[in-house]
Amino acid sequence: MPAEVYRQLCEAMAKRGLEYPGMDIPEFYALVEELFTPQEAAVFLAIPRGYHPASAIATQMDKPEEEVTPILEAMADKGLCSAGKMGDVTFYGSMPFVPGIFELQFMRGTNTKKDKKLAKLIHDYKAMVDVAKGSPKIGFPTMRVIPVDRKIQVGNTIHTYDQVVSYIEKYDPLAVSTCYCRQEAKLIDETDVCGKPNEVCMQFGMGAQFVIDRGMGRKISKEEAIDILRKCEEAGLVHSTINRQEIDFLCNCCNDHCVVLRKVLAQPKPGIALNSGFQPVRNPKLCKACETCIERCPPRALTMGEDNVPVVDLDRCIGCGVCASGCSEEAIELTERPGAQVPPLDQTALKEAIKATQA
Repeated sequence: MPAEVYRQLCEAMAKRGLEYPGMDIPEFYALVEELFTPQEAAVFLAIPRGYHPASAIATQMDKPEEEVTPILEAMADKGLCSAGKMGDVTFYGSMPFVPGIFELQFMRGTNTKKDKKLAKLIHDYKAMVDVAKGSPKIGFPTMRVIPVDRKIQVGNTIHTYDQVVSYIEKYDPLAVSTCYCRQEAKLIDETDVCGKPNEVCMQFGMGAQFVIDRGMGRKISKEEAIDILRKCEEAGLVHSTINRQEIDFLCNCCNDHCVVLRKVLAQPKPGIALNSGFQPVRNPKLCKACETCIERCPPRALTMGEDNVPVVDLDRCIGCGVCASGCSEEAIELTERPGAQVPPLDQTALKEAIKATQA
């Protein structure tokens, strides 16, 4: 039987909701008993919402600060809570499984026995939750695509939230780490490799400082960040992030392994569930009907139509711009998609938008 503290942890994670909440099944307990010691689970449960110093968390537990602080530090090192300094004081925050704890386990790109065990436990838990939840209902999107902005057609309105470079220019520090999804797949099966670049997950600002401080990623310059961005676009990876205008991370996703893309692309109309607000347009004078765009398209939204003309299915198109970035003839650009939703401003606005569609 699982210890009472793990049952309480299950209840707490269930209340958080999101993609993979706590679920009272054997796979949950097998996973959290590997992730958390009983002491760590108790400390996690004591962290109030938001960010708090160790002294406040210790008071919540009625324990000495000097007893709780090393546990919090060990948890931050393990990716079980977030941590950041303001002056000389470190503040700690609890996290959901996704986005949060699961990703942080593999961002170092290591290949230890514990990594492999955790990868299998996380995979098994996610699989059971997916089965229990059944077919996903399309509500307000929690994630969004950011287009290849240099391929947006002249004359379109380009907001700062449509440009990854604007976030690179805005934030300091910047960090890059190993793709969690591709690393998890490789840990489970070393032959499960798609050949896409791995060190491509970016963090901005406080999120970047956290992964730098804890050795989960490395600090990069703005020039290197832009270089990584261009390599991702050349490789046909999709820029994706949380669906708000203020972001602190950027994933560069392949459709073979990325959790978000795989789930969305399995739906009959991915273009509704995940979109950048743009769509491709083709210049017939420049197009050579080489079909490179069709081969590169992650959601398989392009097909060759009559007279060797590529045709786009907007129900499937996510507006990523991978087709445009791979066209050697520069025959494809992106244009604004009619009726596209503006991303919520911040996390509060995103939560309100999600609740509104659930009402």
